[in-house]
Amino acid sequence: MRSEEDRPVAGFPFSAVVGQDQLRLALILCAVHPGIGGVLVRGEKGTAKSTVVRALTALLPAVDDAGTTRPARLVELPVGATEDRVIGSIDLEKVLRDGERAFQPGLLAAAHQGVLYVDEVNLLHDHLVDVLLDAAAMGRVHIERDGISHSHPAKFVLVGTMNPEEGELRPQLLDRFGLAVDVAASRDVDVRMEVVRRRLDYERDPEAFVARYESADQELAAEIHTARNKLDSVELSNRELRRIASLCASFDVDGMRADLVLARTATAHAAWRGDSEVTAEDVRVAAELTLPHRRRRDPFDEPGLDQQQLDDALEQADQDAQSQVEDDARDGEPEPPENPDGRGPEDGGSGDDGPDDEGPDDDGPEDPDGPGGGVRATERPSAPPAGEFKAKLLEVPGVGEGAPGRRSRSMSSRGRVVRSTRERGHGLHLTSTVFAAAESQVARGRTAGRLRLAPDDLRSAIREGREGNLIVFVVDASGSMAARDRLSAVTGAVVSLLRDAYQRRDKVAVITVRGRDAELVLPPTSSVDIAVRRLQSLRTGGKSPLAEGFLRAREVVLRERLRDPQRRALVVTLTDGRATGGKDALHRARVAAHLLADASVASIVVDCETGLVRLGLAAELARELRGGYVRLAELSAQQVADVVRAAA
Repeated sequence: MRSEEDRPVAGFPFSAVVGQDQLRLALILCAVHPGIGGVLVRGEKGTAKSTVVRALTALLPAVDDAGTTRPARLVELPVGATEDRVIGSIDLEKVLRDGERAFQPGLLAAAHQGVLYVDEVNLLHDHLVDVLLDAAAMGRVHIERDGISHSHPAKFVLVGTMNPEEGELRPQLLDRFGLAVDVAASRDVDVRMEVVRRRLDYERDPEAFVARYESADQELAAEIHTARNKLDSVELSNRELRRIASLCASFDVDGMRADLVLARTATAHAAWRGDSEVTAEDVRVAAELTLPHRRRRDPFDEPGLDQQQLDDALEQADQDAQSQVEDDARDGEPEPPENPDGRGPEDGGSGDDGPDDEGPDDDGPEDPDGPGGGVRATERPSAPPAGEFKAKLLEVPGVGEGAPGRRSRSMSSRGRVVRSTRERGHGLHLTSTVFAAAESQVARGRTAGRLRLAPDDLRSAIREGREGNLIVFVVDASGSMAARDRLSAVTGAVVSLLRDAYQRRDKVAVITVRGRDAELVLPPTSSVDIAVRRLQSLRTGGKSPLAEGFLRAREVVLRERLRDPQRRALVVTLTDGRATGGKDALHRARVAAHLLADASVASIVVDCETGLVRLGLAAELARELRGGYVRLAELSAQQVADVVRAAA
């Protein structure tokens, strides 16, 4: 008989969760229509993300499995899972016992008709996230590897949770999640009290607490089952389909995935309500869950969905739909001309454009020593960024150890297995080891029983991948750099590299050099939201203590090596090379650059010097850094890549 200590603890009931209404609805809609593609749950720690996801499984319909009925499963995928564990691999037991090649399914097969839960999905290796999202979208897994061709169904509710402060998902992966919900702890005192009260009651007596909400959970489960059965009969009219298309066009989302997901979600919401037709309210609810993470193309777009913008887009969509109905009712009547008088603006007719305003330009004359309007040079705000800089090919030279990311080359245990070797690799390549041993079984006298292995049979796995890096910007924000066109180009370079770092899962730090010291305005972070907020307050003016900037960069890199030894650093210095801060400033800058180079830090200097007379000081600093050099005016993705690859 099972003792009290051995009895499994009942899970927290779905109906007992306080608040988080939008998250609960998103999970329910995905349970009604798994084809939506799953839910990404973004939020700070301690907001019941995991509790709600685990509670959902109890509401799913029972599964018919090999002639028997079982409850739906919750399958949790750990961050450190291997590709073999996720999609499956060769069944070694059958190979060793029977000499037969057979496939052993992985976690995706186990999650069929259940819930696949990935906590901290933003920390999972990108190629595994691709595999998960492909399976969630297709409902099947196709495997072609190790001489085996296999396919099996994998229809599940995919739920990923993440804390944005620990790093973002790249936009391509964000788009693959059907729905996204941002969760936060309530600031309402009564709600917080009720959350604590229910949790304490549950911990005191789990079985009694679950029993209290059993009928509510059963009712929810029945409603989900009913909505699933009703789903195919829900009608999506052309009017509402036009509304959906108009919404997606208004928010300027890429591709057609948003339209499809919005349509599926609106249909699922109508079925959940028990209606047989999708209405405008269903479309609105679906838009609030479908569009927020798709409209954020880069780190400089605000997260979330502006309600006024949504209202305006829905109103416009409604007008478009009404106009279409009226057009259809005309039954082929000719359209009136756009201008009844037949004249365009060039003929003196009414036009949208009025005469050009000949007033003074908003931007006054440039003053390299300080802005106009009474603002001191030491407090000059940064100019709007220019957009010429592209950093898609920026890499740290050599091969790293594989900090998770998508920038530089790496060999590590987290990459994709590309081949086997007899030399030292990352882990055992089981398939190649077994096949190598199989060729010698006759010579070793084996006729039955276990496979006979020898040391020469062992094969290691070679894994290749891309890694994330620490990009440290040293930005010369002195008075000599403060001319508006130059500062605009510099900030444009920083902005573009930050956008690239967001997509490639780098850490980013920013050091500004101005006045008497170098300030670490942005400590190393993977949170793009934090980076954007810090960079918005960037100021320029004063002298240029470049030596302090290089020393601060060296300090940041060495400290981060202790915290994250696998993440290699690249220092990108944007300056005209005119060191003016302190006594013998230029000599001190060269000495500091030499110290940074001695720390084996890859670097590149972007020369921001302009004008007919050039001193070439930035190029001298690049030589002291033993890194790359490129002029700001000539900056392009390929040039930067060539320069950085050449840096030793």
